[in-house]
Amino acid sequence: MDPIKPANTYAATPAGAATFRNGPHVFKVYYVDITGREHPERYEWALCGQSRDAVLDRLRAAHIEGVGFVVSFPHITKVFRFAPSAETIMHVRAFRTPDFEPIDLQREEGYLEFACYAEAIIAADEYRFWAEARTVEEYLRRTSEWRDAIILDHTKLGSYVAAHP
Repeated sequence: MDPIKPANTYAATPAGAATFRNGPHVFKVYYVDITGREHPERYEWALCGQSRDAVLDRLRAAHIEGVGFVVSFPHITKVFRFAPSAETIMHVRAFRTPDFEPIDLQREEGYLEFACYAEAIIAADEYRFWAEARTVEEYLRRTSEWRDAIILDHTKLGSYVAAHP
């Protein structure tokens, strides 16, 4: 395993919601803030100087297709869709929110980044809504009611590895 790197604190909170529609393509959009970090203008919608509505325009310009949901922070936006090739599987793509340049989710040792805590909570709800719905319209009527997502100790993995050489 690669050496453990220091992680930022993590306290995510809901910052609004919207729906992206483009013909048959529709995504629920969840806006998220991460609070309590250095440079809050990078992580909080009210301080970042960007419009949440611009995310919808960028999704359209990026030709995002399918049905699913989006989790958008001021610094990163992830698009989760139910795979057209096998709708029981979820695809994910990532973009830099300010310019919608794609972000490669490839990480060390052959792993792929899946989700931060808020994304994982929302993804769990959305996957359950998808599984429980009989139609796309029924799926679209439900939205995640997630609350603040706080990681109490963002140094525990480093402490654990240091204690178990």
